Amino acid sequence: MDAISILWFKRDLRTADHYPLQLAAAHGHVIPLYINEPEMWRQPDSSLRHWCFIHDSLQALDKNLQRLSGRLIIREGHALEVLAALSEQYHVRQIFSHEETGNAWSYRRDKEISKWCRAKGVLWHEHQSHGVKRRLAERAGWADQRNAHMRADIIMQPAGLRVPVDIQSDPLPAIPKGLVHADAVSVQVGGREEGLKVLGGFLKQRSREYLTTISKPGISARHCSRLSPHIAYGTLSVREIEQATRHAFNNTDDVYWRRALQAFSSRLAWRCHFVQKLESQPAIETQCMHPACEALRPRQGDPQLLEAWYKGQTGYLLIDAVMRSLHENGWVTFRMRALVTSFASYHLWLDWRETAPLLARLFTDYEPGIHYSQMQMQSGVTGINALRMYNPIKQSLEHVADGKFIYRYVPELKHVPLTWLHEPWRMPKAQQESAGVLIGKNYPVPLAEHEVAMAKARAAFKALHHEVGFGAEARKVYEKLGSRQKQPNRKKVMVPNKQLSFDI
Repeated sequence: MDAISILWFKRDLRTADHYPLQLAAAHGHVIPLYINEPEMWRQPDSSLRHWCFIHDSLQALDKNLQRLSGRLIIREGHALEVLAALSEQYHVRQIFSHEETGNAWSYRRDKEISKWCRAKGVLWHEHQSHGVKRRLAERAGWADQRNAHMRADIIMQPAGLRVPVDIQSDPLPAIPKGLVHADAVSVQVGGREEGLKVLGGFLKQRSREYLTTISKPGISARHCSRLSPHIAYGTLSVREIEQATRHAFNNTDDVYWRRALQAFSSRLAWRCHFVQKLESQPAIETQCMHPACEALRPRQGDPQLLEAWYKGQTGYLLIDAVMRSLHENGWVTFRMRALVTSFASYHLWLDWRETAPLLARLFTDYEPGIHYSQMQMQSGVTGINALRMYNPIKQSLEHVADGKFIYRYVPELKHVPLTWLHEPWRMPKAQQESAGVLIGKNYPVPLAEHEVAMAKARAAFKALHHEVGFGAEARKVYEKLGSRQKQPNRKKVMVPNKQLSFDI
């Protein structure tokens, strides 16, 4: 038998546009490997919701590999031990994979494996994933490199694979060992074929109303692309999606639709921008980008406030509806993610490191690079972004004026008239009794008074920003992590609101 290589699938569960697959196939026999790691499922940001999507995607990946006369080999255990055992058994001297920009745990794991490879003389070929550049020396010029990568030709599947006939595969478990957080209710279907179906439906029909519905919970679930988990776990590549979007843009004369597609394409670029932040500075998962913000909030806040926020019992209808929706569905539009994060950070004064893993477990599309950058931005601890202190009542009136989303997820208020729905605590006692709800008994009184909480938060940040050296440190943050992208021409591109809504 000729040389045998390991093709290690991580967050790239596809066979198309997959350079490591192409290279491994060209080097002789290959072991297409996925490692189910119990230690990963013990991490605070992992949940059953993630596994359900991965499970679907692994089954689909195996079918696609079988079409290439191969198959997916699944092993359960510590990644280093699995790789070492296979390398010894099959005399493997090369491992092919995509680079992974994951959480702190996966970063430590990869460093451990890299050290082992060097010691054992095993060549580990890691290749660029999406538009993220490892060992980026200078942020200036990154966007041009990213865009060149996206314009490059889609990598075709190899004609076939040669897998050792004697190799055994572990069965896919219903629930992986080590899983701590099993709180999934409904999970978006995973797998490449499902991803292609979602992409096609978005570009052919759903995307036309993308811009007008992007901030509205409920209806946004239809008109946003819903591709984010497929990107997060790599059943589709960003390059495939971006080129398909460009093709759709070039094949319609509908100016309104073209603006929507252009806006979506810009968000694909922003996705890479945020993941690049974590790649360039892995510490932002656990440390504030601006060091002066480390002592801004207590690292351990009021546990009762944290629990009430997580369970959707804050007394603010839109906050509670969004959190309950997340528990049920695993997805809400970006504006609502920003809203619940802002509320936890400014109204309840909870540290983002407490709320981040809770939201990560709820998001089917959890992507560490986006998640921790956004958690810091919406909590005001980057030092380079404007503070976004949302008024939950104003957001409710603007984005769920008809009350349908609230009535659905806060059914205890289903008989409250729409005129009182956004501020039910202002209802007269007789009106509450008529609606069958007593505020403070059947539904909580607001945990914080908006204006009072905002005044305290603004005062804390004002004092922080006036500290000696704050501006100089902020400039350092910008030089390393800030965007160099020019603002779009507002006459040509319609951008909703003042904040980029980061919905994919």
